Amino acid sequence: MEFLRPSTWDEALAAKAEHPDAVPIAGGTDIMVELNFDRRRPPALLDLTRVAPLADWATDGDRLRVGAGVTYRRIIDELGGRLPGLAMAARTVGSPQIRNRGTVGGNLGSASPAGDAHPPLLATAAEVEVASVRGARTVAVADFFQGPKRSVLAPDELIAAFLVPAAAGPQQFAKVGTRNAMVIAVCSFALALDPARRSVGTGIGSAGPTPLHATDAEALAAELPWDDRAPLPDPLVRRFGELVGAAARPIDDVRGSAAYRRHALAVLGGRTLRWAWEEHRCA
Repeated sequence: MEFLRPSTWDEALAAKAEHPDAVPIAGGTDIMVELNFDRRRPPALLDLTRVAPLADWATDGDRLRVGAGVTYRRIIDELGGRLPGLAMAARTVGSPQIRNRGTVGGNLGSASPAGDAHPPLLATAAEVEVASVRGARTVAVADFFQGPKRSVLAPDELIAAFLVPAAAGPQQFAKVGTRNAMVIAVCSFALALDPARRSVGTGIGSAGPTPLHATDAEALAAELPWDDRAPLPDPLVRRFGELVGAAARPIDDVRGSAAYRRHALAVLGGRTLRWAWEEHRCA
């Protein structure tokens, strides 16, 4: 196995073009598990830890551009106020050691339906910036995933960053696992309120071949009492949760049944909507 270690972004793109089968590694929290269990043996690893721009974040108009190498810990510490939903999801990732090394860019690159960062990115209509020696492009995160562990990345492309609007209102993230910590989600759900637009964004994780929107639940935003910020009626909260559960496309596996995932998502949907709305009412 070759080990490629570029020092600049241009060198990284050139290496990926020359070695399209090379697997990028930054935190290594996914790929090292696969290597240790001999589930994967790529011809080359492309170490991106020396490419400094990948570890930067900055404002980009009304959005944040967060480099693919920014760790979960930095998202929690540095961006928790601007991206609260993503920070909530980051707090549920693995152990402190994993959060110190793992990155959202790596989560996106793995394209697992259970990725904890994916639902908050969906709920906030984020975009993924990818690049190759041929140029750069941005892809809506909803279009980035093609199937379990498959994405739109071409063989010569690398993830440069993701672009996400700063929070326009309360955000929430919740997940169910087989234990309290260091667990792959049985299912997860993210929600983002935007009071100015009177909209609700959603993201479902680990309950379909790709992360999913709950579009029918989002349409219920028109029925929320935006004008007087009144408490949400129980039937509306219950209906929202039911629509979240109905939007899922789960399977039965060792972590949970499809029926359980739908039920759990209905509960998470209702809870997160109520939590976010109460925060909005008290703002």
